Amino acid sequence: MRKSSTAGTIALILGYAFLYLPIVFLITFSFNESRMPGVWSGFSFRWYARLFENDALIRSVLTSFQIAAMTATFSVILGTFAAVAMLRFGNFKGRTLFSGLISAPLVMPEVITGLALLLMFVTLERLIGWPSERGMMTITIAHTTLAMTYVYLVVRSRLMDFDRSIEEAAQDLGARPVTVFMSITLPLIAPALLAGWLLAFALSLDDVVLASFLSGPGATTLPILIFSSVRLGVTPEINALATLIIAVVSVFVLIAGVVTLRSQKRG
Repeated sequence: MRKSSTAGTIALILGYAFLYLPIVFLITFSFNESRMPGVWSGFSFRWYARLFENDALIRSVLTSFQIAAMTATFSVILGTFAAVAMLRFGNFKGRTLFSGLISAPLVMPEVITGLALLLMFVTLERLIGWPSERGMMTITIAHTTLAMTYVYLVVRSRLMDFDRSIEEAAQDLGARPVTVFMSITLPLIAPALLAGWLLAFALSLDDVVLASFLSGPGATTLPILIFSSVRLGVTPEINALATLIIAVVSVFVLIAGVVTLRSQKRG
């Protein structure tokens, strides 16, 4: 019994080390004075100061966050409408086709999706003159195409467990369907909407493949900038930026954990 417990502990430690040691090295070398990766020459905040002087890097970060925010918002709206349509409108004509179209981005390779969207935008530009160039809008549309599927699955799972007797009671009291949806359904599925928004935001912020097909000269996202800089060697400013992002995410996770713990104690 002790041997199995010890083996499990060792496996757990090795698993966590495999996942988190690279992050520890990244954070450590963000404070390295030397520009050479893997060569420690002293503790310094030099690269954090250089980070805020790197206009191209800051611009790519802002572009990525803007695209991710728009993608998450559009994905929540479209994904929620799709989930409501699939669960609340019964077996309407074309339901099977509609369900397949929603799920297609999950199984379709991103390379194929990116190429298809690129060809579509090029054709539209020739026919109607829109979009005039590839940039933030084309990337947002591509990311929304992918992310809304994940939002749809999250919201759909919440609606399947939803107690519809509350909606029926409101309708019996004279509330219109739109009022019921806005006043009752949306507040009750708000956690699923928030989870879908955060998931879509993370998917957009992390994407490289779709953005590489649909980005233009004026819309370089952070993943593309990092991916292109890998060929010449990742600069320490990237390590500093990644450390700041990890710190922000850790703070939010800690706050969420504290709030969840307090809510469980009250319950």
